[in-house]
Amino acid sequence: MTNQSSCCSTGPVPIHFDLPKKQSTLLPVAIIGGGPIGLAAAAHLARAGKRFIVLEAGEKVGHHVLQWGHVRLFSPWQYNIDKAARSLLEQVGWSAPDADKLPTGKELVEEYLVKLAELPEIKPFIRMNTKVVSISKKGLDKMKTANREEMSFVLYVENGKGETEQIKAEAVIDATGTWGQPNPAQAAGVWTQEEKALAEHIHYGIPDIADKDRDKFAGKRIAVIGGGHSAINTILDLAQKATEIIWILRKNNVEEVYGGEEMDALEARGELGSRIHELVDSGAVTVVTPYNIEKIKKHGDTLTLHGEWNGGSHAIEELDQLIVNAGSRPDFTFLSEIRLTIDPATESVKALAPLIDPNLHSCGTVRPHGEAELRQPEKDFYIVGMKSYGRAPTFLMATGYEQVRSVVAYLTGDVEAARKVELELPETGVCSINVKAKVGSSPTLCC
Repeated sequence: MTNQSSCCSTGPVPIHFDLPKKQSTLLPVAIIGGGPIGLAAAAHLARAGKRFIVLEAGEKVGHHVLQWGHVRLFSPWQYNIDKAARSLLEQVGWSAPDADKLPTGKELVEEYLVKLAELPEIKPFIRMNTKVVSISKKGLDKMKTANREEMSFVLYVENGKGETEQIKAEAVIDATGTWGQPNPAQAAGVWTQEEKALAEHIHYGIPDIADKDRDKFAGKRIAVIGGGHSAINTILDLAQKATEIIWILRKNNVEEVYGGEEMDALEARGELGSRIHELVDSGAVTVVTPYNIEKIKKHGDTLTLHGEWNGGSHAIEELDQLIVNAGSRPDFTFLSEIRLTIDPATESVKALAPLIDPNLHSCGTVRPHGEAELRQPEKDFYIVGMKSYGRAPTFLMATGYEQVRSVVAYLTGDVEAARKVELELPETGVCSINVKAKVGSSPTLCC
């Protein structure tokens, strides 16, 4: 295992490795989600000669990625291609894109995922327009324990014809991610009918300001809510359109958002921090922080935010649009009959929480982890990829690729390979514990 020191971790989680029980069935491993991590799992299963089926709710692979297809990743191609997928693709003459180039979401799908999904080892086992609405163990609800491990999984899926089917599987890999479940604007994280009713004035995610959303935001008074890379990308794009930008944060000061800048091992990620730093210093963006939104009201054609600022009530008025980049959350609604262990704060797989909880640290550098940490009380059920991180924002695709490599090794009986988890992630250049920095000071460096 590759060790990465971190002053912010709570110590290793005790892990016990047990040999997987032999399955006598010929049922497939069901992979939910046809994005980068789901297809990586398919590639590993294909190489191992293990039966599988990929269930994708969208019309094509990478459906969710295409919804932010205009956004350029800050991780170059070298971190975005799974090793097993690369091996299968190279066998048919595929040449990987330039390792140092930064792909857009659309390029990631068209130059990699689509080609991977077309391979003869994978294509016959992908079902599009297939939404999983529930999962159970055959003939058992969540309460029943007797013979539970011996029973197959049953996935209830809605197909494109409006019908519900049942698909049996010996194991399940949930790679559905968190896209499509954005957090609301309200600081308390609560969705209200009032906010939902203002959908015409609120955009969740990174709008395509250079193209299809250009007229919607140009020349308007816009509030951007959020303190992560999505919010930074949004503001940098808006700044090109002579837009009045108000940046609303819950952090103690805006300096906490800049990250490692030139110390970040991912150059593009560090550059985002440097560019937004310069933009704020230029006065082109009005920063309001720490501000906690309590409610949103419409007055005529504009919106007013009501919230708490510097210990008192404060209203931000006459906003034409809100862009909410407050992160996203996992969907567990279809897993109500599966026994899970989920961290109550991060909504991540419980064993991962001490490694990724932003309340404990903000390194973004997570110790290697695999099947053992991802294991659920429901045997042979795994949550992987971005969903395994719950609401924590520090997931990288390379992490998900190593997760599914380890999980597939375990499911195919190679316990030693499952245990040997190796992951090299680029350092963020900044790590802080409950940072309470004064304006102008630097975050605590420790990673």
